[in-house]
Amino acid sequence: MDFLEIGQRLLLAVVMSGAIGFDREFKSRPAGMRTHILVCVGATMIALLQAQIYSDALDTIASNPNMANAIKIDQTRLIAQVVSGIGFLGAGTIIVTKRSVAGLTTAASLWTVACLGLTVGMGYYELAFVGFVVIQATLSLLKKVIVVPSIKNLEIKYVHRAETKEFIIDYFEKNKVEVKDTNVSVEILNNRRVYTNIYTIEIPKNYNLYELIEELSAHENVRKIKLLDL
Repeated sequence: MDFLEIGQRLLLAVVMSGAIGFDREFKSRPAGMRTHILVCVGATMIALLQAQIYSDALDTIASNPNMANAIKIDQTRLIAQVVSGIGFLGAGTIIVTKRSVAGLTTAASLWTVACLGLTVGMGYYELAFVGFVVIQATLSLLKKVIVVPSIKNLEIKYVHRAETKEFIIDYFEKNKVEVKDTNVSVEILNNRRVYTNIYTIEIPKNYNLYELIEELSAHENVRKIKLLDL
């Protein structure tokens, strides 16, 4: 390969991975444009190196046929290390808390841009282009096309049953939060009835669950709100 072809492949890797990284950075994810570009360019360089090693080995065999049995060629050795090794970088973007796991999509996007870089580096441009379109569509458009319902269990403790229950139901209806199921229990604390309702609710698209919790907790009769695991 000459300098022009090498430059073209690296530039293509930069453009494609930069576009994918822009989506992650725009959404304030842990890895942005620079990280995605570096991962993709690094993978492209490994693929170019592997292709050059393979080409040099074939030239050596062509000029010295007696060395054909001594030289072993494996076009996938370096590439395989990139595919498995990039997982360590992706793991660094995953944040695990008590109730949620964040960063999985960014980790996956890093892994896919590495695969994209390998594809570009090996010269499979059609596969790289189709892969780029699929990755971009998955990150940017899939959520707009397919809406996955968000089901949560919300525990609310309150006093003054009739008044507070009416407030909660009215709030859900006003904000289009659909109640799928309700589990009710009562306990006596300091000679006062304290009600505990566990609501299984479906959250509307783009609705902030924590804003819902904050607004419900502002009611004077609500004593405790807790998000439960399903």
